[in-house]
Amino acid sequence: MLETGMRNQENAAAAAGLSGSGKVFWNLAGPTLYERAIARGEARLSATGALVVESGTASGAAPLTRHRVGEPAEASEGAAPEGTASEGTALLGRAAFDVLRDDMLAHASGRTLFAQDLHVAIAPGRIRRLRVFTEHAWHALAIRNLMQASERESIGSFVPDVTLFCLPAFRPDADRHGIAGPGLIAEDTEAGLLLVTGTLDLGHVEQALVAHVGDVLAGDVLAGAGALTLSGAAALDAEGGLTLFLGPADSGKSALAGTLTADPRFVLIADGPLGWSRDGVFGLFVGRRRRIHTLDARGGFGTILENVPLDADSREPDLSAAPAARAVLPGVEPGRAGAPRTLFLVSCDGFGVLPAIARLSPEQAVYHLLSGYTAPAEDGAPRARFAPDRHPAPGAHLLRELIADGDTVCWLVNTGWSGGQAGRGARIPSEASHILVAAALDGSLAAGAFRPDPHFGFEVPVEVEGVEAKLLDPVGAWANRRDHAVAAKRLVGMFAENFARFEAEVDPEVREAQPRMAIAAE
Repeated sequence: MLETGMRNQENAAAAAGLSGSGKVFWNLAGPTLYERAIARGEARLSATGALVVESGTASGAAPLTRHRVGEPAEASEGAAPEGTASEGTALLGRAAFDVLRDDMLAHASGRTLFAQDLHVAIAPGRIRRLRVFTEHAWHALAIRNLMQASERESIGSFVPDVTLFCLPAFRPDADRHGIAGPGLIAEDTEAGLLLVTGTLDLGHVEQALVAHVGDVLAGDVLAGAGALTLSGAAALDAEGGLTLFLGPADSGKSALAGTLTADPRFVLIADGPLGWSRDGVFGLFVGRRRRIHTLDARGGFGTILENVPLDADSREPDLSAAPAARAVLPGVEPGRAGAPRTLFLVSCDGFGVLPAIARLSPEQAVYHLLSGYTAPAEDGAPRARFAPDRHPAPGAHLLRELIADGDTVCWLVNTGWSGGQAGRGARIPSEASHILVAAALDGSLAAGAFRPDPHFGFEVPVEVEGVEAKLLDPVGAWANRRDHAVAAKRLVGMFAENFARFEAEVDPEVREAQPRMAIAAE
């Protein structure tokens, strides 16, 4: 292949299995990738200086099944609970992966590719060398925004620990590759090879990278060290106290963190994939990919806006026409801090069962983090989702230890519905969530009276100034108490069925923290 740009001459395209009539542009800087993306018709320049692209999914695509060589299929562990969806990891035989890899390399070898040599943080002071090959210049820029670029003087000797191919134009064939498309994630861990194909959505690239790093760190956890990989946002106050917001995608954690850090007393140090170890909390990525509602100074040159309409004349981005717009913001270095003082687990409960806030014991926090529950509205009705956990037992043990050692106060925040499920009840006002988070941080919430929730067992504040009582006592918001009891019983059943996947692997105290059907039956 024709190769141009700074690179390790002895470990370049051929080392990745590429050969043919294509071209590889190595380690182009941001402005050059801008030019390439616009010239190739991949992107448009906005009046703010941001690059605007279409990734094909206005609200973010659902996670893809991750096909990993030699890993047992999740289906063998039993079907997911009725009415739920969960991203998973499936088995891909060695022969099938080799055919897929060879076909993707043959496809790539006749294309123009953009290669970047980058770093991913796996702990404070530890990195994993990442080489990325993409078909799109804007993909190369977006991933470069998220990761830490290699120093120019080190590129000549760069040898990757893991290589990622992102080839949206390649479509797997179900008969030939044994996998239905169009989008696909496949990984050969031993070879350090990640394949993402059939999708332009940058969220799928993030998913593949975070899962890979999670496996690396989980292996360290099994050995008695390492870190947990989590999704969340972290903010520091003026005294250096860390507040951590964790939760599934689209639960509202970034919005809560964003509102908090609008206060000049707080600084956002990370928003996206996180690591949490005995040394503290750190961002896996340098940059951030997040939903945006208003453009600030960071929305200028260097930023990528996904799926945002532009005014034909002024080229001003129209965020009002893109309620789920995402921005990929560049960064300088991964944020890091010590143990969190306060942990908020954020969930969007579309069934209207959970209170707006509840105080969790350390064991309840472990249970709810492992469960990873959220239920956003899809087509006007809630659909429950539970997060997978590839290594629940060591992760649960480490999480309990981290919470205890940091003396972390834990809360559950529901940003979903009250008074009925989505489509019938009312969305919990964001203003109420902000008041509750602020009260939890200034200590006034903990100083008030609490009652035990009859279904989940956690403690719920009796009253909070400025917040309607029905948001704290969900049954009072429902028109019919029996309807609420039925909804609560159903949700408790979903939690129990999901938790059965790894119930035997966690400590007895965590098992005791799960909700009880007998209590919820009423």
